[in-house]
Amino acid sequence: MRSSKSRSRAKNNRNRPSGGNVVNRVFDSSGPEGKVRGTPQQIIDKYNQLARDAQLSNDRVAAENFQQHAEHYLRMLSEAQREMEARREEQERQNRERQAERDRERAERQEREAARQADPAESPQPDVMDFAAPEATPESGLVETPESKGAEPPAQEKKEKPARKPRTRKPKPAPAAEDAPKTDGDAPEAAE
Repeated sequence: MRSSKSRSRAKNNRNRPSGGNVVNRVFDSSGPEGKVRGTPQQIIDKYNQLARDAQLSNDRVAAENFQQHAEHYLRMLSEAQREMEARREEQERQNRERQAERDRERAERQEREAARQADPAESPQPDVMDFAAPEATPESGLVETPESKGAEPPAQEKKEKPARKPRTRKPKPAPAAEDAPKTDGDAPEAAE
C-alpha cells in the first residue's frame, strides 16, 4: 500500500512546474466554491466577483475567504511581474553596454584610420616594382613568369634544362573472350 501512496504524491508534485512564466500560465485553484481555472489575472477577477456576490448576500465569511484567495493570486502575479521587469531591465542594461562597447570600437577604428591617412609614413606603402630590362637588374630572387620569359636572362642565370621525353600511353588490354566479336553465324545480319 505504501508504494502507491508515495507514487501518487510524486505524481501530484510533477504537475507543479517551478519558475516559468507565471503571468500567462494556467492555474487550477481550489476555492471554497469549487475549482477556478485560468491565468492569475482571470482567477483574481473571478474571486473578486465571488467576493462581491458573497458581500451582497450578507455572507461576510465567504466574502473574506474569496478576497484572501484573490489576494494570494494578486501577490503571485505582482511578484512575477516584478521579476519580469527586473529581467527586462537587466537585458536592456546589457544591450546598452554592448552598444557602448561597439561604439567605442568603431570610434577607435575610425581614429586609427584617420591617423593612418594623416601620416603617410605610418601607412603601408605598396610594393614598387622595377620594370627595367632583366640585364640591368642583379639576381632578385623573383619567380620567373611567362611575361619575363620573352626577355633574355642575364648570362650568369642562363642554364639549359635537359630535354624531356614524351610520355607514352599504355596499350589497351585485349578484349576478353566474352567481349570478342561474334562470328557471322552468331550475329544477325546488318541491314544495308
